[in-house]
Amino acid sequence: MKRHINYYFLGLSLALAAFGLLFLSTLSAIASLRSFGNTNYYLFHQLTSLAIGLILGFIAFKIPLSFLKKVAPVMLLVNLLALALVFLPVVGVKFWGASRWIGIGKNTIQPSEFFKITAVIYLSSWLASKFSGHSKKGWISTVKKGYNNITHALLPFVVFLGIITLLFYFQRDISTLGITIVALLCVYFMAKTPLWHTVALVAAGMGGILLLVVFEPYRLSRLLTFLHPEADPLGRGLQLKQSLIAVGSGGIFGEGLGMSTQKFGFLPEAMSDSIFAILGEETGMIGCVILVMLFVWFLWLGFKIARGAHDTFAKLTAVGITTWIVFQSFINIASTIGMFPLSGIPLPFFSYGGSHIIAEMIGVGLLLNISKNG
Repeated sequence: MKRHINYYFLGLSLALAAFGLLFLSTLSAIASLRSFGNTNYYLFHQLTSLAIGLILGFIAFKIPLSFLKKVAPVMLLVNLLALALVFLPVVGVKFWGASRWIGIGKNTIQPSEFFKITAVIYLSSWLASKFSGHSKKGWISTVKKGYNNITHALLPFVVFLGIITLLFYFQRDISTLGITIVALLCVYFMAKTPLWHTVALVAAGMGGILLLVVFEPYRLSRLLTFLHPEADPLGRGLQLKQSLIAVGSGGIFGEGLGMSTQKFGFLPEAMSDSIFAILGEETGMIGCVILVMLFVWFLWLGFKIARGAHDTFAKLTAVGITTWIVFQSFINIASTIGMFPLSGIPLPFFSYGGSHIIAEMIGVGLLLNISKNG
């Protein structure tokens, strides 16, 4: 049967990207003028990144899924090497004490943003080949043997997560690590592995997060700021305080596009981490609710694409990509309004930054590929 792409998903993704670019054009003008004497510097950079993302997303849409499955280990290895390169003094670039970027001329690239995709693709490929009914040593033949369930599934997955954790720990990027692990856990769970595997991994992960918070002073400080932002309103609690002021100032209908006052240097990271607060100030509660509902629709359409896929690899890949983008958006929104500790992760399709928007466009291209060929 001839299949067509999911046009609702295509339209929604393009609308999110277009509105994000439009919103950033008014938000970034002041910062561009202050830093570069040009009101369009940040907008042009974001537009260039979006164009690159659209090109790579189209390539991801056209690439055969069978070929993608075969090259998944190579893609993962290349991305792991890129994650390691950030620690080299000549290649790596350090900001705010964290080594997460690779310098390319005057620009930087953040390998961790692309690792979300390659990790999902690799795990989906591995699970699909390991546990498909067509494999002699597959999941169906070992599902009744507890020992084989552990050795063929859980232990290799734990080792994989351990390698990822080490790399992100030394990059001081626990927020991205959390997003990646949640997406991978969803893929692992949807592969019909035993439920107790996922429960045990979630429990172990919560314990690991607790240890990271206790033994790292800056993470403990961030948690205490989340619990008691009023304790240091002009220091560590400033960003959350100003975010809440921005959202509250918008009221129900907002101040109007481009009419934010918090963007004039009052709100730290207004173009990246806290962009949702500016959106709340300018579009009000109605705009915030609409955006949240659009991401919920993105989740529903992404899972619908996954359910319609006939291939196990395609199904798991769709689940992983959808979970990554939507979960990251909800964490960003929750941290902006004080429901979650400040995470430092971008809001998909909206926040300023080249690497994340390119990775998201590639993810959208893969989901459209799966909707047509999966």
